[in-house]
Amino acid sequence: MHTSLADTLKSQPNTHRYFTTGFTERTGLGWHQPTPAGAGVGHALSVVIPARSTAYALPAVLDAITAQQRAADVEVILVDDASTDATFDIARRHPAVTTAVRLAERRGSATARNVGARLAQAPTVLFVDADMVLPSHVFADFAARAAADTVLTGFRHNVPYQASPLGRPLLPDGPPLLTADHRVTWKPPVGTVLPYSGITLTDELDGRPLDATDDFQNLGYGRSYYDWDLPRMAVTALLAVPREQLLDVGGFDEEFGALGWGMEDTHLGAALIAAGCLVIPLR
Repeated sequence: MHTSLADTLKSQPNTHRYFTTGFTERTGLGWHQPTPAGAGVGHALSVVIPARSTAYALPAVLDAITAQQRAADVEVILVDDASTDATFDIARRHPAVTTAVRLAERRGSATARNVGARLAQAPTVLFVDADMVLPSHVFADFAARAAADTVLTGFRHNVPYQASPLGRPLLPDGPPLLTADHRVTWKPPVGTVLPYSGITLTDELDGRPLDATDDFQNLGYGRSYYDWDLPRMAVTALLAVPREQLLDVGGFDEEFGALGWGMEDTHLGAALIAAGCLVIPLR
């Protein structure tokens, strides 16, 4: 009998406290604590960056990758989705990039990520967006915590693009703000149908999805928090997945490419959860 993906999700838990506390007991590090480079020794990461006309940001992004504390074995694969600017030239010349591939025609981010994942050699694939400037401990954080049945998701602090006099992106002072991510601080519109759940809120809501769901644990078994469910928490701006599981579920559904960039990460999250993976945040 065929079981739908939605029905399968209703039988999958997301109770991951044993995993995070086990990491702390084994390493002496807090789960959300920035990780020293030495903790990544013996682990390997394949970093996959899909890029589409991001030459304005890419040098800063790749320089931040060069500055990573990378005691882990790391390869960086950039897949250029037929950019119309200097994205590919920047990527193939930058020392941070192990492999640069250019698609002959625009195929969308799902295809770009799948190409990168198929080229990847490490057991863990870390997807990073081409406009994400990473703090220096991020590779060590993910390398030290990755496992064969976990989906590890980071967060993002979106800022408007502004260029310095030298043409480099201007970044705010200090570390990125966790609260800037919409999975942490969420203020949905009132009187508007929400796109995932179909509900309409009549009162203003000061939403806190990450805290209200106990680091996503309460979203197991197909449960939701207003317009949020567990697959929606898998955002590929910064997401580590087990390569074997990724390939087993068929990677990203490339039909989403016809719709533009987006939604394929939610679908992949659902497929990996249905395959038995836990979704664990890294704050």
